[in-house]
Amino acid sequence: MSNEAKRDVFEIIADKCAGYNDELYEDLLRQYDDALPDNLPVIPKVWGDTIEEFKANHYRLSEMFSEWDWNYDEQELIARAWLDGFQTEE
Repeated sequence: MSNEAKRDVFEIIADKCAGYNDELYEDLLRQYDDALPDNLPVIPKVWGDTIEEFKANHYRLSEMFSEWDWNYDEQELIARAWLDGFQTEE
């Protein structure tokens, strides 16, 4: 296993693809930084709305768990969504 982060590997690829063109290189890095992480949890819209509401009002994740009746699997998914971000089901 390599100690390189995904960002390190991307920068190597960007250097080669950009041909050391600074403008293209910076554009690629900006696009990479703006992109969503891989494998975000997919959750129902109501859960996403709840997470956003609780976070906006500075609640803790534990407070959300105590207010809503979640099963263990849901709690794990919600915790990942809370920490890493999420996508909502269509």
